[in-house]
Amino acid sequence: MQSPTGSVVALSSAASTMFSIGMIFLGYWGLHEPSPWRFGDRVIVLLALAGFACLGSVPWLATSPAPPGDERRFLLARRAFAAGAGAVWISIALSLVL
Repeated sequence: MQSPTGSVVALSSAASTMFSIGMIFLGYWGLHEPSPWRFGDRVIVLLALAGFACLGSVPWLATSPAPPGDERRFLLARRAFAAGAGAVWISIALSLVL
């Protein structure tokens, strides 16, 4: 089996970078503050966790075996990346508004 090249590597590294940005955001935002959480705080964390789930599945989807010429898994990985990145950025934007 060959090692992944090209857009598979780029998509996987972009997903791990966005995952890191989200983790930095949650650490800076104050996930561990002693004050009680409001409804908006819970929405922000749930969006971020949903984004992490999508971003964490991208390398698995992009590198899972598929028949030659079948790009469905890779297209699904692209959609998971877009959904995960969007969820992380929306949670960051909501933390500024709420």
